[in-house]
Amino acid sequence: MSDKKNEDYAIRMPDSATRSSPAYGGEKDAFLGRPSRGGGGGFQQSLSNVENNGPVSILAYCLASISMTIVNKYVVSGHEWNMTFLYLAVQSIVCIITIEICRQMGMIRNLAAFDTQKGKRWFPVSLLLVGMIYTGTKSLQYLSVPVYTIFKNLTTIVIAYGEVLWFGGSVTPLALLSFALMVFSSVIAAWADAVHAASAHASADAIATLNAGYAWMGMNVICTASYILCMRKVIKTMNFKDWDSMFYNNLLTIPVLVVLSLITEDWSGSNLNRNFPVESRNSIMIGMIYSGLGAIFISYCSAWCIRVTSPTTYSMVGALNKLPIAISGIIFFAAPVTAGSISAIFLGFVAGLVYALAKVRESSANKNSLPTAQPVASASSQSARDAIKA
Repeated sequence: MSDKKNEDYAIRMPDSATRSSPAYGGEKDAFLGRPSRGGGGGFQQSLSNVENNGPVSILAYCLASISMTIVNKYVVSGHEWNMTFLYLAVQSIVCIITIEICRQMGMIRNLAAFDTQKGKRWFPVSLLLVGMIYTGTKSLQYLSVPVYTIFKNLTTIVIAYGEVLWFGGSVTPLALLSFALMVFSSVIAAWADAVHAASAHASADAIATLNAGYAWMGMNVICTASYILCMRKVIKTMNFKDWDSMFYNNLLTIPVLVVLSLITEDWSGSNLNRNFPVESRNSIMIGMIYSGLGAIFISYCSAWCIRVTSPTTYSMVGALNKLPIAISGIIFFAAPVTAGSISAIFLGFVAGLVYALAKVRESSANKNSLPTAQPVASASSQSARDAIKA
């Protein structure tokens, strides 16, 4: 469980002024373990070339994001799966163990020791994260990957208007156009799903499954927006570095998830056998472990992509990446392919591009203007900057 979940609904764009400053490179180099210039032999030179290769960083980020979605869907796609809290607890435990191993090996050099006071202040944010990840996992259990990806766009709208209300943000006309496209694509996706479910052999069960998925998706939109807006408010006072927010999120949620699993989930032998059938038990466990490692890999690739390309390129990659995620759901999980579903995927893809373009234009306008006061960030861009700086 990690802050990576943000990238489904927020485009991370660091302040343009910081990209050329030593501080920008300094923190990201510590995060990525960037080699010093002028050193080493052939292997070090080859490694340096890879680490500073823009296309490689983009490919790594896309593969990490796609694989994480596919693995999550695979783990929870069993017909009788009902151990979601256990799954999320395993994610967090794997994440914490991996971070600690990397710190002991010197691969992570800017992670401070756990601070009890900071933990108390960050704990409400972690609880919101539990709600966000749990509802997201449940919605992914009931909905196809393409539909899940399309409906995640709606969170961007809620965050944007939340920031307009509470942080003095603004929404540009181009952003409004992208929001309209997001809503339209979601309506088409829901309609296509309903038509396909109604034509299925067990139509009543199929429609009930869809209704459950949409209910969980609606709760996920609310939980995700609450998490992002609350994080923006709290994170400014925490002075977190690159790994701190991930470390605190995972460490603080482990006891919550374990207790919730023990209280609400059935730990009987028969239920465990239904959730982990013998024929797929090993692959499910490997998937659960990978999901914890994948969360770290995505955070690494996000920072890597921003460092060696640009915020603009990263924004566009985030928008373009939704298309291969949706296609992968069709390939790996036989999601229904209809004219409606393809149209919804295409419109959602275009909506992401338009939103990314709106953020790029906004960033360029802010850079070229001569402000007389501290500028007010527009919808969701400031939360993204805070997340990058954390």
